[in-house]
Amino acid sequence: MIILVRRITAACALSAALTACAATTQPVRPAPSATTTAPSVPPTLAPGPGGLTPVFKNGSRTHGRTVALTFDADMTADQGARAAAGEHFDNPGLIAALRALKVPATVFMTGRWAEQYPEQARSLGRDPLFEVANHSYSHYAFTGDCYGLPTVSGDRMRADVERAYAAFRRAGVPDARPYFRFPGGCYDRRALKALTPVGVTAVQWDVVSWDAFATDAEAVTRQVLEGVRPGSVVVMHCTRSAAPTTERVVREVVPELRERGFRFVKVSELIGS
Repeated sequence: MIILVRRITAACALSAALTACAATTQPVRPAPSATTTAPSVPPTLAPGPGGLTPVFKNGSRTHGRTVALTFDADMTADQGARAAAGEHFDNPGLIAALRALKVPATVFMTGRWAEQYPEQARSLGRDPLFEVANHSYSHYAFTGDCYGLPTVSGDRMRADVERAYAAFRRAGVPDARPYFRFPGGCYDRRALKALTPVGVTAVQWDVVSWDAFATDAEAVTRQVLEGVRPGSVVVMHCTRSAAPTTERVVREVVPELRERGFRFVKVSELIGS
């Protein structure tokens, strides 16, 4: 027994620099990282008067020269046959240009568009350069007399918006923003009240590009450059068939605005500031 004790004592002396001989060895677990944080919650506006859905038009005019480019990915619920026949409601060239130019952007997507182009929807939703927001499922108007669009009834407005979010999830968009753009930008008190339970912020704009159905890229470029101010939200389209000049416009507008000292941001940053 004395010999055994001496051997143990010697072993302890040799290993003392590493661990106490009498202690039971336990696996060492790294301490939690001090920088680990919970996912951030997208900023929204407080409800408007009477608890109505709030409406955001532009950001601060005094908190720096920021501008948000937004793109509507339009497709109505009944345009599947046209897509099957070869009409392009997507615009991969535009998205490639934004990526090449490293321009953050917000894409207001219809649920029907996400169903037609699930791989593109998923790619946009998982790319930190972009954020996906809601543009309804069907792209039907939420008021009467809205650029000739079909209308969704008042009792179906909330369901239409929620159906779009469901389409985004099925397509693999992990975190669609709580922002909603009314088709055609048309809304009234009834529409704002109908969407209150959804908890979205309605996002309008203060710069109209007029790229829809335009064939003169230079005219659209001038329209954007003349309208942009600090905090502006620019509305454009991500649909080749309806807005064929938009990619070219972006390639001209972005360098010019950067030369003027503007910084491109997503809508969420404007709302959060």
